[in-house]
Order: sequence, then C-alpha cells, then structure tokens
Amino acid sequence: MQRTERDHAMFEWLRVVRMADMDSLRWALGGLSGAGAPVSLRKAQQWVQRCAAVGLVDRARPTFRDGSIVWATHAAIGLSAPNLYRQTTRHEVAVAAVSARYLARGFTWRRDRKPANIRTDHQVDGVAVRGDHVELVEVELTPKTRSRYKQIMDNHSWRLEREGVSRVSYFCTADAARAVTGHADEHLFRTIRDRLQSVESFDVRGRWIADEDAPWASLPTAAELDGARPSE
Repeated sequence: MQRTERDHAMFEWLRVVRMADMDSLRWALGGLSGAGAPVSLRKAQQWVQRCAAVGLVDRARPTFRDGSIVWATHAAIGLSAPNLYRQTTRHEVAVAAVSARYLARGFTWRRDRKPANIRTDHQVDGVAVRGDHVELVEVELTPKTRSRYKQIMDNHSWRLEREGVSRVSYFCTADAARAVTGHADEHLFRTIRDRLQSVESFDVRGRWIADEDAPWASLPTAAELDGARPSE
C-alpha cells in the first residue's frame, strides 16, 4: 500500500485519539482531505479495508457498541492496541467524535499538556487550534462533583486570562451540560463567562446527537480565524 499524505495524517490523528468509530472516521477523512465535510460511509469503510489489508489498522465491534471501533496498529504508529473494555472507552470514542469535527472545520488537534500540579492544574481532553484561536475542549458524559468543578473552573479562568486561550468548549450529555453551565455561572467572572460554552452533544450512550453547526456557530469566520484581512 502506498501511503498518501492523508493516510499519514490519519495515522497521526489516531495516535492522538487512540480509537474512533466509523462516523468519526468519516469526519476526519473529510477534514484531512480539505473537504470540510464528512466523506460517505462507503468511502470510510474502503479506507479502513485498504489499511486493514496491510496491517495498519484494526477494528472490533464490542457488544456494548452499535458499530465498529477502529484503531491504528503498532505497525502504523508504534503503539499497542487499546483496551476496548476499559471504563474510559466510551469517553475516548466521544472525544474522537468531537476531534474529527474540529478537523473538518480546519482546526488542528493535539493533546493538552500534562498537569503541573494535580491539585490545582487540569488537563483538558484536547486542544483545537486554528490560526491564533486556541480552544480547550472537554467531553463530559457524566457530571463531576461540586469541589472538582470548582478546581476545574478556576483553572479554566487562569488559562483564559493568562495563557492565550480563546475559548473553552464542553460537549456534554444533557445532565452534564446543566452541571457545567451551573458551575460556570457560579465560578467564572462575568468578563470571561461568555468564553465558556457547554453544548448538549451526546446521549447517555455517548452517541453524537447535536446539530452539526451549533457548537461552532459563534466562532469567528474562517478568514478571521486564519488571520486574513477582510476584503474591502
């Protein structure tokens, strides 16, 4: 198999997110080809079949999922296969779903830096960047405790005010969205409150249910994100 530039980009993305379902692969393949929209399910399946035939990806369909989960093999990225039966699998697949949609909107995606202090610092699920716009991204499928939210919101405040972060976006289930909104209202100063959004995006099983444009509706235009001057 002759690897294309998009293949290399897909393997690097899978190195970061570790696993993804077919819907996420559709969005990532579309985003990394510059299409700005998901490819068809058939094209995503063909990509998986082509890579699987030469041992670069593998897939499985756990009983708790409606469809297959795909990951890059050791031959592709030098990492062992993920354990699909960990408690975090549902969350990791949901993070990939969000990440892939950022790719389709022209963002890059990377892991957040490791916490410097476990008691005061916080590592978000991913960082999306386009131009000078830096977005901290969280996927929240279950609400956290009140004290934990206080710590996290304090850290978001610090990074919004001092680390050049443009926005914090939470992609949540209904219960988690209500919790995040309430704690953001309580703990964030009003001068930065509008720079944290929580969007109901997943059902209780971790399946994407949001309108595809709603979470990004308030972003600047593509030209503004890329630093281009508006036409006169």
